[in-house]
Amino acid sequence: MTRAASASTPATRPIPKSGEPLPVVGLGTWQVFDVAGEAQATADARAALERFVALGGRVIDSSPMYGSSESVSGELAESLGVGERLFWATKVWISGKDAGIAQMRESMRRLRIPRVDLMQVHNLVDVQTQLATLAQWKRDGLVRYVGVTHYTLSAYAEVERVMRANELDFLQINYSLVERGAADRLLPLAAERRIAVLVNRPFAEGAFFSRVKGKPLPPVAAELGCTTWAQLALKWILGNPAVTCAIPGTRNAKHVEDNMAAATAPFPDEAARAKIAAAFDAL
Repeated sequence: MTRAASASTPATRPIPKSGEPLPVVGLGTWQVFDVAGEAQATADARAALERFVALGGRVIDSSPMYGSSESVSGELAESLGVGERLFWATKVWISGKDAGIAQMRESMRRLRIPRVDLMQVHNLVDVQTQLATLAQWKRDGLVRYVGVTHYTLSAYAEVERVMRANELDFLQINYSLVERGAADRLLPLAAERRIAVLVNRPFAEGAFFSRVKGKPLPPVAAELGCTTWAQLALKWILGNPAVTCAIPGTRNAKHVEDNMAAATAPFPDEAARAKIAAAFDAL
């Protein structure tokens, strides 16, 4: 097992193309930050974002597909004065060059940022058109990194083709104890091509928790300093060295604390990962 980061600072991993370090646990906003006009839910999201940054989190991921999530994220970050501390990742999710440019500019307006740290082509929608625009935007300094995303096994062959045919900085893909398929070809290819990996669906949209609810943690959890199933699941993901950052979504500050605790515990080696997977599979 690798050594733990300090108790107060999350471990980081470098973006392969630049060496820039990113904390290994981020914050997803799908559904959970789509709360414009809902006072209590917005207050919860604000508390979650505030706690996330206080614990050393930086990577926040959104999309124009996510309703009001971009606007809520941008407004809350500005009100908390933390916008410049965040690594902003969002997406373009539309067909056509001009439509893509308009959508990306609108995302920047909603997020209240002058440039985007990472712009991703969401679910490969009109991927070559949007990647061509993003290559120019990167040269112009409007985006720092470029990537693609998907979340379904059926798309993996096309994801692989795009990864081989284009110069990408990031891949965002689903990977968890429930959904392990990315480890077969996509994660090794990302490592080979020096592409950073953001992991979405780390809990498989709740399917993981449905499986482990009420079940005792296996002994390997104590070896890793994990006190919850969520921490163990994230540690299993982060035990794969191709993974740069996992981005669980939540607007619950307590869940943020739980998730960020996984960023400071020891990461499992392959033997420990096999124990975790075997314990999960036996449930």
